[in-house]
Amino acid sequence: MAETSASGQPADGPQTTGHAWDGIREYNNPLPRWWLYTLYATIVWSMGYWVLYPAWPMVSGYTAGLLGYSQRATVLGEIEAVRRARDARGRTQLASATVAEIRADPALLRLALATGKAAFGDNCAACHGTSATGRIGYPNLQDDDWLWGGTPEEIERTIRFGARSAHGETHLGDMPAFGRDGILTRPEVEAAATYVLSLSGKPGVAGASVEKGAEVFAGNCAACHGAEAKGNPEMGAPNLTDAIWLYGSAPEQVVATITGGRRGVMPAWEGRLDPATIKSLAVYVHGLGGGR
Repeated sequence: MAETSASGQPADGPQTTGHAWDGIREYNNPLPRWWLYTLYATIVWSMGYWVLYPAWPMVSGYTAGLLGYSQRATVLGEIEAVRRARDARGRTQLASATVAEIRADPALLRLALATGKAAFGDNCAACHGTSATGRIGYPNLQDDDWLWGGTPEEIERTIRFGARSAHGETHLGDMPAFGRDGILTRPEVEAAATYVLSLSGKPGVAGASVEKGAEVFAGNCAACHGAEAKGNPEMGAPNLTDAIWLYGSAPEQVVATITGGRRGVMPAWEGRLDPATIKSLAVYVHGLGGGR
């Protein structure tokens, strides 16, 4: 007969918990010692971690730990190190140089283009698109149609001060709501739309007269857009003779523009972006192919 332990289980056989069901016994196999020692070591390690590093949340903060480690401080230090590295590569020069000087210096130009591309993706792509091709109400920056001028210096000024923004030096110039404010009747609005669409070879509103539209245009629109409808960058008035239409070229879209007016807003980036970034953006945007 096999020997049994005090619990009544075989001394030389597998130990069980004493639980059995349908003839199946539940074994009680202890964990390997190396596994237990590892578990105990992790518990001790965690206790040390709680003491040395931030760990316990509190009502208005957290325990700092004996080492005073802060991941936020580490990240801020890394950001500052990157900023210093950029300065070493010429970022300070970007801030002090003019846009013309940056474009004339190959090393500064390369840095400006790289900086401007990154800044565009972070700050401008939401409106103008990742490829800067724009959409309805947001200009395409790759064409040659610029409301406020397309030279690098003019682009820099637009980025700095914005258009119809809260900045004191922002670009100003609103298009009146000719139809909504009762300046023109509906037939006159449609005639004006037909006339300006004819300037770029597009069909106008059915039944509207181009000749009548020319008269309406001369009396109400030429002051801003010019007698030849070529536009006026001083006032942000677009050229109406090309095929570029910021708010759409369908007859109903042009009628809506004349009826309700347009007052697109671009934020001023001065104070939100540093001078080096603004100049880099101007150089980058001009280099997309549409600058003058």
